[in-house]
Amino acid sequence: MKTTKTTINLILFVVIFFNSMVFCSQYNPIADDKAVIVADDIRVTVLTPGLIRLEWSENKKFEDRASLTFVNRSTNVPQYKVSKNDGTLEVKTEKLLLKYKLGTGKFTKDNLSIDINTGGLNTKWHFDDIDNKNLLGTARTLDAHNGHLNYEKNEKLALGQGIISPSGWCAIDDSNKPLFDNSDWPWVTARPDGQRQDIYFFSYGYDYKAAMKDFITVAGNIALPPKFAFGIWWSKYWNYDDQQFRDIVEQFQRYDLGLDVLVIDMDWHISSSPGWYEPNGQMKKDQAGERFGWTGFTWNKNYFPDPEKFLAWTNKNSIKTCMNLHPASGIQPHEEKYDEFAKIMGIDPNTKKYVPFDIVNKDFAKAYMEVLLHPMEKMGVDFWWLDWQQWSTTKIKGVNPTFYLNYVHFSDMERQNNNRPLIFHRWGGLGNHRYQIGFSGDTIISWESLAYQPYFTANAANVGFGFWSHDIGGHYCRKGLGEPENPELYTRWIQYGVFSPIFRTHATASQEIERRPWAYPMDYFQAMRKFYDLRYSLMPYIYTSARQAYDAGISICRPMYYDWPKDSNAYTYTNQYMFGDSFLVNPVVAPMQKDKPYISQKTWLPKGKWIEYETGKEFEGNITIERPFALDEIPVYVKAGSIIPTMPKINRIDEKPLDTMILDIYPGDNGSISVYEDAGNDQKYKNEFAFTDINFVKKDSSIEINIMPIKGKFDGMLSSRNYQIRLINTFPPQSVSVNDREINFDYDGREVATIINIGKQSTSEKINIIVKQSNEDTAKLSGLKGKMKHLHRFVDFVGRSPQPRYEFESIISTSLTGTKMTYNPADAVDLVNNFETEYDNALEQIKSKTAKYPDWLPYLEWLQLR
Repeated sequence: MKTTKTTINLILFVVIFFNSMVFCSQYNPIADDKAVIVADDIRVTVLTPGLIRLEWSENKKFEDRASLTFVNRSTNVPQYKVSKNDGTLEVKTEKLLLKYKLGTGKFTKDNLSIDINTGGLNTKWHFDDIDNKNLLGTARTLDAHNGHLNYEKNEKLALGQGIISPSGWCAIDDSNKPLFDNSDWPWVTARPDGQRQDIYFFSYGYDYKAAMKDFITVAGNIALPPKFAFGIWWSKYWNYDDQQFRDIVEQFQRYDLGLDVLVIDMDWHISSSPGWYEPNGQMKKDQAGERFGWTGFTWNKNYFPDPEKFLAWTNKNSIKTCMNLHPASGIQPHEEKYDEFAKIMGIDPNTKKYVPFDIVNKDFAKAYMEVLLHPMEKMGVDFWWLDWQQWSTTKIKGVNPTFYLNYVHFSDMERQNNNRPLIFHRWGGLGNHRYQIGFSGDTIISWESLAYQPYFTANAANVGFGFWSHDIGGHYCRKGLGEPENPELYTRWIQYGVFSPIFRTHATASQEIERRPWAYPMDYFQAMRKFYDLRYSLMPYIYTSARQAYDAGISICRPMYYDWPKDSNAYTYTNQYMFGDSFLVNPVVAPMQKDKPYISQKTWLPKGKWIEYETGKEFEGNITIERPFALDEIPVYVKAGSIIPTMPKINRIDEKPLDTMILDIYPGDNGSISVYEDAGNDQKYKNEFAFTDINFVKKDSSIEINIMPIKGKFDGMLSSRNYQIRLINTFPPQSVSVNDREINFDYDGREVATIINIGKQSTSEKINIIVKQSNEDTAKLSGLKGKMKHLHRFVDFVGRSPQPRYEFESIISTSLTGTKMTYNPADAVDLVNNFETEYDNALEQIKSKTAKYPDWLPYLEWLQLR
């Protein structure tokens, strides 16, 4: 076929139209007519059984366009009843009863009320009620904070309103929120003139998860970041050049540490030039009144002689690149693309007048993307760090520049439809959960900052902003605050980072602040590397939890009260949180006592059975416990019956597909999980994905495990994979069969776990595993892993055995009980039965030597706490 200019234009039109449809089709702001009740100057829209929209308009004109917060009103119409009794409009769903006095106009506390009867709560709301119990949401940034305090202003951080409250309801006033128009690239527009009320009322009782599902139903799904975003990020505010970045990557490889993202801070662009300095050496201000060089869009060829080849190298090594932008100064005359940009915006380049940054101007935004950023993205830049710290307003009333900059960048990636959208920026307010991920800003390097972040991160779930990324290790020291060279603090921050949404180390430009794990003393480095590896091994679990956030609105880190809303402890123990459905995490956020090999930490365990991840000790919940943790340990508790999908060691998310899935099955009567997969970095995940359902049930002395055929499809989906099952806290079984065929098994005595390697199996066929166990009481195994591990830790501490050596050798032998079980699984029962006596004898021997060796005493105390 002869290709003509007309044909090419037609093809381009179809591509653009298709990409626009991909972007626009997910949400529909127009409600189904069947959900709408109009009565004179009010309109009620029943969106879900627990969510209604309430509008009053002085001119009886109601708004059907999306607002910046609420973008979808086309929901499945729930069952409801409408009646009018004695001049009162009543709308009743299964969760609420609305009453409004007809003909009384604007909503007031006297004419509008809602009875709430759902989620175990029966209460009443009147319009304009103030909820002092709201559990709040999040804040734009933690910049200049030491913990929850702003060290510059000495003010406590103020969190905004969240969706969740033990009052059982939430009312969001959307009356003055700007709107999106109906163009192919929906653009912000001001609300029309006139008085109005536009309220979204959520009724949920104690069913907080239902509230968040309702929220994302109308406010849009929590964005699902590409899979690589859950790997390890390297970042530091430093003027790294091409070779130094290559050296960093080589060092990660040399020390066998994973790495997925290189964050390239602001010195990739020209940030220093002759004529930009005052005689005293201070940087001059540019035409926008900002510091010269803070904003930039032109590569610094002194650092990056050939940017295209540098980015080709990162791509070849499967490393994603994130580049820093401070765009507030607009396009200054020194920029390489200034002339082209100025002409587009109607400015004569000869005037050398800068182009002000105006993100709500659609022409500016298009040029900003097409002229400045798209060429670099085609070169290989994967996403942008929008380090916006300027003004709080825009030219359109009510438009937060942080929010809108996030929207423009995210939606531009959606429209291009090449990769899954991803940004890195601060929070811009309700609705920002659609544009992930968050950069929390510059915090003091302190225990206070670390201690605040678990609460801050989990609490953001209350507005759906579930993917905060913190500067792991903290950012800087100011006004005498901070500990720049504290290896214990950095190690604990790394541990928290593993159980946080995004793992990114960072710090300011300071020689004394070290973020390379291998630059620390060996004990700290080994502890850090353990958790680096753990992050990657948990990737199937983390990614499955991220999909749950997209589908259900339940963030991967969420407060305890999501699952135990009627227990007061869930609101008191704010440092601990759930990480997905199975892990209860309570990070260590204080230093160990001097000369002690552990720190004691209290944890509240809710009702149910829990297994301590580090030691295998089992607890019956509804209690508060205090437990010791070494430098390389963190208080993590696994819900009984959990199936945790993990994977073998990798150093890149894109290194290989999930060709071996490891299933850690924790003690319990039964359990199940649906493991999520998709292509990893495309936009098809909304419709093209797969789940593998896995379940187990304990029957008498047997465990039956079923791996069901995979459901769904996506590009690159495996037709077969290897499976390994690890049964935690079990004796070696009598037999294992897979699809009625008996197979061999292994036993890891140090982990007190049965290892079943099934081998490669079709993902489209059911796999049935029957494990026949012995009749031994597995309660004997509770905590055995920890006792063996810590006793051998004491052996390592002592070093060469003291004389008479034979007396100490029995302690060594006891500490090696796990190794003996690994070598000879048939002896496991006898070894376990004898262990407690041998362990007690070992402690007596250690105690008898403490007068001679007083430095043994802290270890004895530790071992006695096991």
